[in-house]
Amino acid sequence: MHTSTDLGEFLRSRRAQLRPQDVGLNATDSRRRVPGLRREELALLAGVSVTYYTRLEQGQSVNASDGVLDAVARALRLDRDEHAHLRDLARPRKAANRGAAPKPDRVRPATRQLIAAMDRVPAVVLDRRNNVLAWNPLGHALLAGHLDRDSPDRPAERPNLTRLLFLDPHTRELYTHWESETRVALAALRLTVGRHPEDRQLAELVGHLAIHSPEFAALWARHPVRECTVGSKSFHHPLVGELDLAFESLTTSDGSGHRVLLYSAEPGSPSAAALGLLAGTLH
Repeated sequence: MHTSTDLGEFLRSRRAQLRPQDVGLNATDSRRRVPGLRREELALLAGVSVTYYTRLEQGQSVNASDGVLDAVARALRLDRDEHAHLRDLARPRKAANRGAAPKPDRVRPATRQLIAAMDRVPAVVLDRRNNVLAWNPLGHALLAGHLDRDSPDRPAERPNLTRLLFLDPHTRELYTHWESETRVALAALRLTVGRHPEDRQLAELVGHLAIHSPEFAALWARHPVRECTVGSKSFHHPLVGELDLAFESLTTSDGSGHRVLLYSAEPGSPSAAALGLLAGTLH
């Protein structure tokens, strides 16, 4: 669960990234002691009082209007994902009943059947925490062939792609551009945590990674935010070598928040040939 300090930390991180000259302000003041814009400068740009903005940054204003949040977002030059994240932090959801532990997510049989039919497409079903709920044989072979293929069927042993990325040596070697992968993954996780502050398991995941991965802790402190549903990834696979694959993450329509992560190679490319070789090792 995020707290009122998360909002303040996010606003301060973005305020520190803006220089006075970037927004047309005089930057010759030798008494300047803070990186980026001062609170009063940001308040001026957003058209709100310094007192009000200070309360917002301190997490003491829980009823900020859309107009105020939009004005602050414009003043900070937030992009679409950062703007949405600001709203999530400024208006956190109420925590759910903490009585019983949530039931483990289950993948729908129809979704499992769908990915099983994709014998030439690596496919993985994820929950919002990036826990693997199911994968087809090629998805398993691509991302985690060193793990038990049946582990997603046992909730206590389910692989988590974010945890593997930061803490698993095999996964670290798998990604050609590991550092850029970590930045993208953490930025997407930040966005999810902002949307679901009531999710205790998400908070536990963040805490675990912050303790066990110095790289994660350093990146988390910078408050990156980014939606990541399409793109490309480069792999150095231990069995078939180099792979450059496009990916797309599709959210299921049943309201579960589950996503189907699919990978593909350009037809006729060396990566397509390598993916075919990997598929051939499964028979």
